[in-house]
Amino acid sequence: MDESGKKEAHLLGVGLDAADGHKRITRAEKFSIIGGSEETHDRLTETLIKTVEDLKREGISLEETPPEKLAELIHKNRPE
Repeated sequence: MDESGKKEAHLLGVGLDAADGHKRITRAEKFSIIGGSEETHDRLTETLIKTVEDLKREGISLEETPPEKLAELIHKNRPE
């Protein structure tokens, strides 16, 4: 919860395949991504950007989104 007592949600993506020695961190209002190869980090970023955009388009906050709905959106937004 934040200081006003409102429920607050934040997604965290973790890439586990970084073998190139780079430390990658991306922070946004509703998600953060750490680690991963360049390709993995980019895929995670694209997935979560599209997921947050879908929630905004549907008028649903991340805090109100049921886990099943969130999983569905993440799966839908994964790059091929």
